[in-house]
Amino acid sequence: MKKRLITAACLAFLFSHQGKAQNDSVNSGYKKQKLKIEEVNFISSYYTQNGNNSAVTGGEGTEKLTDIATNFEVILSKRDLRNNLHSLDFNLGIDSYTSASSDKIDPNTVTSASYQDIRIYPSANYSYTNEETKTVLNGGLSFSAEYDYFSIGANVGYTKTSKDNNREFSVKGMVFFDTWKVILPIELRDNPSDNDAKHNDSKPRNSYNLGLTFSQVVNKNFQVAFLADIGYQEGLLATKFNRVYFLGSSNAVSEKLPNTRFKIPVGVRANYFLGDKIVLRSFYRYYFDNWGINSHTVSFEPTYKLTAFSALSLPYRFYQQSEAKYFKAINQHLIGDEYYTSDYDLSKFTSHMIGLGYHLTDSDKGIFHIKRIHSLDLRYGYYTRNNGLNSHIITLALQFK
Repeated sequence: MKKRLITAACLAFLFSHQGKAQNDSVNSGYKKQKLKIEEVNFISSYYTQNGNNSAVTGGEGTEKLTDIATNFEVILSKRDLRNNLHSLDFNLGIDSYTSASSDKIDPNTVTSASYQDIRIYPSANYSYTNEETKTVLNGGLSFSAEYDYFSIGANVGYTKTSKDNNREFSVKGMVFFDTWKVILPIELRDNPSDNDAKHNDSKPRNSYNLGLTFSQVVNKNFQVAFLADIGYQEGLLATKFNRVYFLGSSNAVSEKLPNTRFKIPVGVRANYFLGDKIVLRSFYRYYFDNWGINSHTVSFEPTYKLTAFSALSLPYRFYQQSEAKYFKAINQHLIGDEYYTSDYDLSKFTSHMIGLGYHLTDSDKGIFHIKRIHSLDLRYGYYTRNNGLNSHIITLALQFK
């Protein structure tokens, strides 16, 4: 999952989009609408990373990886006879990656099945908006599949907006039922390091999340939101093809971690409009879990409006976390340790990410003289950790209406 976590974090930092159906003007003689296409979104990104702390080879070794991600989204909407809005959101994501570190699961092969893989993740979401009561109900299903992994997810949510539209509260619950195919390092397949995971077994991992958000418009220039999440995981949480080397031994064992994890992040987001040209966006999050990790995230994104239709942004994010109590570097674990990992995602580290973004909205002639293209976003980000991992990501997003 390491390749997924880093790529997802970079994408979340670089580009965030939430399609919203536009409200049509209505009158007392309103008639029921047919389902129509509200907008179509296309996002594509190229990600590459390198480092020298691969968990597959015990915390030392190449972390070279490339990932090409493409996402298509179609939003449909209609109004019923009571002028309530019904929206359908269909999303299809496809990732294609190559990983030199994953290829070290079986270094005797030229390229193993895990060296290159494709992940497909479709989803569908429905929302019902009652504008009279200012409430939104939504729910959805998602799927994800790749070589050694399959997931089914579901979510439900509720949003309530105040009468003056200055306050909003939302709650969202999510659940994911995953199945992992256990893949052990080649040398452990006949003699696994523990009895609860044999090569080619299928093991479950379930995740439960509850998210709460309260947002407030303080004045015409300042908006703030408070966020909290509660997460719980159970099942196979270790990546079994990650090697660990004990002190005084040259024989590898398979990573072993607890079968449960409880985590809580809380955060605050604030946006300030400094005149007509400048928007200042900021975010802070504190995270802790029962594996001993505490982290702080601070991000800041000034945006300057170049013209009526374009803007330039310079996002920056700082991240710092403590070490999980089960992490040690290569040859530092003791044979008597109950749990052990040399995955540097669970180590103590700090990271920085800085980027550059360009946003272009629809003009009278349309983008590229194509009236259907409503907006374009082009973003680049550079990520670096103090343990040597670094990455680059470039993202293109187009919205059609």
